[in-house]
Amino acid sequence: MKNIVYILLSIKHPKSYVGITSNIAERLIQRNKGCNYYSRKYKPWRVVYTEKCKSETEALNRERYLKSHAGRDFIKKLLQKIQ
Repeated sequence: MKNIVYILLSIKHPKSYVGITSNIAERLIQRNKGCNYYSRKYKPWRVVYTEKCKSETEALNRERYLKSHAGRDFIKKLLQKIQ
């Protein structure tokens, strides 16, 4: 069950990546290996945020939100706190 929403931040580029998974450690390894076209261009990645949801549906809804304009604003504020 994919119920963890995550945000990755590129270490070398000003890019973030939002997704869902059931295993965040495995997903980070995949992204840093370049198994995805987008993530390959901006690797290496680091995890900056995770959120466990009660169900896969809830995780999909949260991922959709984070990819929206309002969600991008949330990510910008989050990244300002981290950096």
